[in-house]
Amino acid sequence: MKIIKNICLLLLVAYSLQLSALSCTTIDLYEKSVSIPGHAWKNNYKPSFTFTIHDTASAYQLFLVLRHNDQYNFNNIYINLYAQQPGMDSAQKVRYDLKLATNEDGWLASGMDDIYEHRIALTPPGQQFYFKNPGSYTFSVEQIMREEPLKNVLNVGLRIEKKE
Repeated sequence: MKIIKNICLLLLVAYSLQLSALSCTTIDLYEKSVSIPGHAWKNNYKPSFTFTIHDTASAYQLFLVLRHNDQYNFNNIYINLYAQQPGMDSAQKVRYDLKLATNEDGWLASGMDDIYEHRIALTPPGQQFYFKNPGSYTFSVEQIMREEPLKNVLNVGLRIEKKE
């Protein structure tokens, strides 16, 4: 009888954990990273990311994903993010100054050995981002730092999550 109670309790806990995992507030929609050739990001190299949006009624969160090693020389990175909407010939450009480290805390990233990965929100806190039209979107990322090429950058990517 005690074994049956323990099994029932175990099943109840497992079911609760599964249910809580399914009730998260975001859904991954898209994530892709590309390698930076020679770990030196030239300012004319603009990785691009194309994905399709069907749901324009939901809010989304955009992230820049950046991997670098410990030899990266700066506490930040300046980028231009270009977004081309479906049916549009030109892309919209937004400039970002993204903080990667502080003097007090060091790198603001997860790391292993001397490799660090940042997932930096591009949508300001408390604001909602909506895609206006359904269809295929293309985002491109350009580094606009003074160092040419920007050394010790391993990968750059884009992550999009749907908010529930």
